[in-house]
Amino acid sequence: MKYLDKVIRKWRTVVSGRYIRNGDSVLDIGCFDGYLFKKNADKKLVNCIGIDPLLAETVYSEDYQLLKGYFPDAVPESHTFDTITLLAVLEHIPRHQQLKLSDEFFQLLNKKGRVIITVPSPKVDKILDVMTALKLVDGMSLDEHFGFSPNEVEYCFRKDQFKLLHKEKFQLGLNNLFVFEKKD
Repeated sequence: MKYLDKVIRKWRTVVSGRYIRNGDSVLDIGCFDGYLFKKNADKKLVNCIGIDPLLAETVYSEDYQLLKGYFPDAVPESHTFDTITLLAVLEHIPRHQQLKLSDEFFQLLNKKGRVIITVPSPKVDKILDVMTALKLVDGMSLDEHFGFSPNEVEYCFRKDQFKLLHKEKFQLGLNNLFVFEKKD
């Protein structure tokens, strides 16, 4: 991971971390190296799990475990969470699978559970292509973006299951944050 990749990741993690509550149990889909858990260690997160198909091996820490695999298959049975995060991940999931996420998240979340998502603007693909060619960023899995638009995020969540708590643009308008909360 190049320096600029780390800057962008840190910014994304700080913005989304404002909506992770103290003591939450977090499922981080697309966790990469567990950075979200490390960056939010001061929040005393509990029973956290990260899932990523690119992990070389399972990682066990006192505060979290990182599991190689895909959501939802890699989630340990009977585990529930206060927060589920997908930071720069939703655009990598094929559309037919995105439509199943609402039901899956609803089952895995505790009462008042949150889903925190960041999604880049479609403009980012062109910018990342140039930055990758110039070797400024690694541009991880750009071929998996499936032409996803931030305007589609809200359609992935059933209105009888989730309400949109917050949405904002950040990183100079090139990234989008969405925070949903499970309805009672």
